[in-house]
Amino acid sequence: MKINKYPQKEIWPELVKRPVIKREELTELIAGIFNEVEKNGDQALIAFNKKFDQATVEKIQVSEEEIESSENLISEELTLAIQKAKENITKFHSSQIPEIQKIETTKGVVCWRENRAIEKVGIYIPGGTAPLFSTVLMLAIPAQLAGCKEIILCTPPDKKGNINPAILYTAKLCGVTKIFKIGGAQAIAAMTLGTESIPNVYKIFGPGNQYVVAAKEFTQNYNVAIDMPAGPSEVLVIADKQAIPEYCAADLLSQAEHGSDSQVIFLSTDEKIFNQTIEETEKQLKKLPRNEFAKEALKNSHFILLDSLDEAIEFSNLYAPEHLILALEDFEKYIPKIQNAGSVFLGNYSCESAGDYASGTNHTLPTNGFAKNYNGVSLDSFVKKITFQNLSQEGLQNLGKTIELMAEAEGLFAHKNAVSIRLK
Repeated sequence: MKINKYPQKEIWPELVKRPVIKREELTELIAGIFNEVEKNGDQALIAFNKKFDQATVEKIQVSEEEIESSENLISEELTLAIQKAKENITKFHSSQIPEIQKIETTKGVVCWRENRAIEKVGIYIPGGTAPLFSTVLMLAIPAQLAGCKEIILCTPPDKKGNINPAILYTAKLCGVTKIFKIGGAQAIAAMTLGTESIPNVYKIFGPGNQYVVAAKEFTQNYNVAIDMPAGPSEVLVIADKQAIPEYCAADLLSQAEHGSDSQVIFLSTDEKIFNQTIEETEKQLKKLPRNEFAKEALKNSHFILLDSLDEAIEFSNLYAPEHLILALEDFEKYIPKIQNAGSVFLGNYSCESAGDYASGTNHTLPTNGFAKNYNGVSLDSFVKKITFQNLSQEGLQNLGKTIELMAEAEGLFAHKNAVSIRLK
């Protein structure tokens, strides 16, 4: 870990940089994968499974038998936990369904907006060392609430060619229509282009490593939308004198264990809490089953001592974290000052894991500084908003002169005539 005490603001831009792979190498690799999938379809995907995941898979699509048997392969306690999380996530996202409001802008002129679901969506679920069945909840629930007709799920198989049963169970519970055994950039290519088995979709969702993020960005060349450039996980913790070092360390490590390319930032204004949190992080790290991942992530992570909480908020806004934890006594005071963050956790008991799993908010969030211009996934992510308007004869008479004058001033006389011909 990198320790900085009272760094000058001139070096802050260096401290907020994320670890990255050279862009040129990524682009070339992703283009090659897309070309291969476009040319050879399912056969390319089978070959990629073998190459990248050492998995021999004869059929890309998960069978109904595999889906149905998944519930028997996980504990009853886990199925109940998933159901409880589903209940909370559904409750929070259901509140985002808007009521249609018709607005009379001028007498006789009525305008309104309605949601329409994106008909075909693809969701990518990371697998491998950490099969994220929780991400199925976060993406499939709002897709189902929005009314998406097709919800396609891709996730990498294990070396035996199987999908984690918790992913399959959760997908079935949340209305996923088809599931496929394919991961990485090749899964994004398949959902973009379509293959013999996998339908092409209109928008792709889900987190992933830098290869998946690069593939999602590349997919926009094919007129397929993405949720956001969501890459390796990150958290920033701000702590004052009343923070609990054990809790802060646990929150930092909960993100560091995601992978070696994750990043965590700890900011404090209290030197005692600062030093104790560093000690506690090293102590807890040794006990983690995934400590090799966390250890690598900590090499690119920063522990920074600052003069004031206002300075800490300023640094956080510059970094724009995916997750922001305010381990502060008077956190309410600082809420209005937060400009850039994916999701915020307030006080000593609001652990980031609550948002990751079951509190109700969505955990698919902008990373890599994109919280400056993106929000996390919500019900809105799965819909298009279409505007409607209805002008009565009286309405056109009331507004017609305004339109004619503006159209003529722009030199667009056909536009003017579309009004004039009606007014006559």
